Amino acid sequence: MPARAGIQIERTQWTPALAGVTTNFLIALRTMDLDFDRQHIWHPYSSLIDPPPVYPVARAEGVRLYLEDGRSLIDGMSSWWCTLHGYNVPELNRAMREQMEKMSHVMFGGLTHEPAIELSKKLVEITPAPLQRVFLADSGSVSVEVSIKMALQYWQSQGRPEKNRLLALRNGYHGDTFGAMATCDPVTGMHHLFASHLTQHLFAPAPKPNFDEPCSDEDVAELRQLVEENRNQLAAVILEPIVQGAGGMRFYSPEYLKRVRALCDEYDLLLIADEIATGFGRSGKLFACEHAGISPDILTLGKALTGGTMTMAATLCTDRVADGICRGEAGVFMHGPTFMGNPLACAVSSASIELLLSSPWQERVSRIEQQLRQELAPLKDADDVADVRALGAIGVVEMKQPVNMMQVQEALIDRGVWLRPFGKLVYAMPPYVTSEEDLRQLTGAMVEVLGNL
Repeated sequence: MPARAGIQIERTQWTPALAGVTTNFLIALRTMDLDFDRQHIWHPYSSLIDPPPVYPVARAEGVRLYLEDGRSLIDGMSSWWCTLHGYNVPELNRAMREQMEKMSHVMFGGLTHEPAIELSKKLVEITPAPLQRVFLADSGSVSVEVSIKMALQYWQSQGRPEKNRLLALRNGYHGDTFGAMATCDPVTGMHHLFASHLTQHLFAPAPKPNFDEPCSDEDVAELRQLVEENRNQLAAVILEPIVQGAGGMRFYSPEYLKRVRALCDEYDLLLIADEIATGFGRSGKLFACEHAGISPDILTLGKALTGGTMTMAATLCTDRVADGICRGEAGVFMHGPTFMGNPLACAVSSASIELLLSSPWQERVSRIEQQLRQELAPLKDADDVADVRALGAIGVVEMKQPVNMMQVQEALIDRGVWLRPFGKLVYAMPPYVTSEEDLRQLTGAMVEVLGNL
């Protein structure tokens, strides 16, 4: 078959003589694959004119990534925060194999299946009451889109179509699709290029009090003023509870979250809690809302839902929200992804939740937090470091100036560690099964590299 125009692919006919192929020849084949990658494959937030280096992974096991060149790296990122149990987990593999033998996918419109029912039962059971209704989506960004549509359609159904804006927080991040982008910080976020095409929402200052600090009336004064002045056009407040993730890795006071919940109740606004990053124990509680003892009206989940095996997300809401939507003009919720309720993803999600809840995850996360605090503490005295903080299985080193990501990443790789810095932040969110020894290697690499910039 001829190659498409502009794509140069070398092909080799297999013969018995190639059975003894040399290691150098295999390396050459891999190099050709990397050339194709550089020329044709777009990686997240990367350029195809000057593509950054990528590191080919041959396999992953436990908390380690094994590269094609023979190196192994401790994954301190949990593959963007989702592999709670590490890689190649027997219980999760078994759940996928068993489900695959029955069906990998079937449409969810007009049909249902046991994996979706069992997963939804688990989600209703473990999430904060009174979240009772479950919408199964495809990805974290889509679950945020669904939450926004729920809020808007709810008020449409109440005969209040003018309540069509959201109030979000500065330094917040909620995803890369258009509805989600519109709720991300328009100044410090990553989406200012699209600003003219996005719905214009309102933004309150980022929470000031740190996690272990009280929250005063003054700390929520501007938030309250925005709510009071715009109550007739606000549908909901959307926020990341306790931990602001990709917008700055900031930890804020549970009392602030309590006050937001109280404001929403006082002014009859819905509260959307984006727990895509914090759900399933990452902050030290099963869900970050539990730090404040509150429940949202709408909750978004993703990332760790499947234990990092497949893409899957969910949006939960209360009976009030669901009934309000379904008693409106449309009579139905107006959303339905093709792969909604995918049986394979539902089955492995249930297996991941069972594995988490049957494990000593609280003790593991607490131990990781204490170790991160202790072993990253020497960086507090480094000249270039602005702050060092830890909460749950999250450790953050904030520099005074943006770091050279490729330089820092390569230095960490040389020390057997995989992290992905961004801006001024070098942070770790390791799998919960990371051993003390492996975590010590990870923190040691961070201290050595960042302390000598």
